[in-house]
Amino acid sequence: MKVDLNGGLQPFGWLAVVRLGLVQACLGAVVVMTTSTLNRVMVIELALPALVPGLLVALHYVLQLARPRMGHGSDVGGRRTPWILGGQIVLATGGVVAAVATAWMGTARGPGLALAVLGFALIGLGVSACGTSLLVLLAKRVPPQRRAASATIVWVMMIAGFAVTAGVAGRLLDPYSPTRLVAVMAVVCGVAVVVTVLALWRLEGRAPVSAADSAPDLALMALRAAPADADAFATPPKPSFREALAQVWQEADARRFTVFVFLSMLAYSAQDLILEPFAGAVFGFTPGQSTSLAGLQHAGVLVGMLMAGLAGNRVAGRSFGSLKVWTVGGCLASAVAMASLVAGGLVGPPYPFTATVFALGVANGAFSIAAIGSMMRLAAQGGKGREGVRMGLWGAAQAIAFGFGGLLGTAASDAAHALFGSPASAYAAVFAAEGLLFVVAAIVALRIDVPRSPAAAASRTGAAHLPTARVPAAR
Repeated sequence: MKVDLNGGLQPFGWLAVVRLGLVQACLGAVVVMTTSTLNRVMVIELALPALVPGLLVALHYVLQLARPRMGHGSDVGGRRTPWILGGQIVLATGGVVAAVATAWMGTARGPGLALAVLGFALIGLGVSACGTSLLVLLAKRVPPQRRAASATIVWVMMIAGFAVTAGVAGRLLDPYSPTRLVAVMAVVCGVAVVVTVLALWRLEGRAPVSAADSAPDLALMALRAAPADADAFATPPKPSFREALAQVWQEADARRFTVFVFLSMLAYSAQDLILEPFAGAVFGFTPGQSTSLAGLQHAGVLVGMLMAGLAGNRVAGRSFGSLKVWTVGGCLASAVAMASLVAGGLVGPPYPFTATVFALGVANGAFSIAAIGSMMRLAAQGGKGREGVRMGLWGAAQAIAFGFGGLLGTAASDAAHALFGSPASAYAAVFAAEGLLFVVAAIVALRIDVPRSPAAAASRTGAAHLPTARVPAAR
């Protein structure tokens, strides 16, 4: 008797990937409004200390520790769409609540701050549910040879969501008023939910039938033939979240990849809040020039993502490097770019600073998209039915790294200033430490066994030894 372990579901094509990219773009649109626009309103229009929005944004990262639990919930249910849509609704609700809270702070600061805590908590939970399950759905339904390119499409669309929302909402918010802020946020969040519903409509299909799910039918047939053997065909209970998390943590590659994500994302995010001050203190950049510098770096990130995504996809039957090569190479290139920033701090204005920042962006984009492709491939490895827990574990590691990256970067910068006195030497010391983190992350990535092909994935999970089961390539 043959059991279709994929439930007869077809692998996703490029159109399905673009539809999921639209969902990710909607997620990014709401997040950029809450972490950027509301941040600016609190600091400029309401004259609050920058620590207030900083703590609220940190709260939304801390609550993303719930990602593994969210992933486990989608594993148990078997379908990801309810979690993606539900997460988007919670995220949109949190965005509107946060906007109302920000407007309320103008007249009642205490109650407004209390409501903002609720809003940003909902944002963190919504991102956890939606983002984790979306990645799991991509990992399970996109063929392995297309995963790097699919990750690139989804992330580029998310960045496009950032850019379009920031531009359109920025024009709609002028002239600023609290009422206008709430109205614009409500429209952005409403559009995000509607687009998500349309993009997910009939995309996933019914829940896949696994060997475990088929057990009751098989047991019933066997019981009719041999009732005395009833206990032998009992369906084992599904593990609790603690048991599932413990099982995933025992997998060497899952554990190493968690460490890699934390180290690389910590190094990636630690320079965010100090690169522009460095440009002003050492190279004399004006605020406008430093803002343009950030745009140049983000352009480099997009170039790196496109390079790694296209290289990871087979072109004319050729592959231009494995995901591991691009992950390790991108980390090492990021370390070299950091070393170049160190040299720039010591040399001063004659140094090609802007070229170095662009190169840093390219290296960051290359390793990050290759890491996402590896994440999608590794999510299906090890014990079956744990994809959501694995993806949630790595998402939580990334959230922690981003939450502490900016804090650690600025704290290290202050400490270095006190120790060295010279701004150039202080920033150089911090960049050197970040470069070292990238090197350590590359070493960890070298020890992770990322399968290069579906056949390799099958051999690792033991699927090649199941002659009665048909395992499609998309799995």
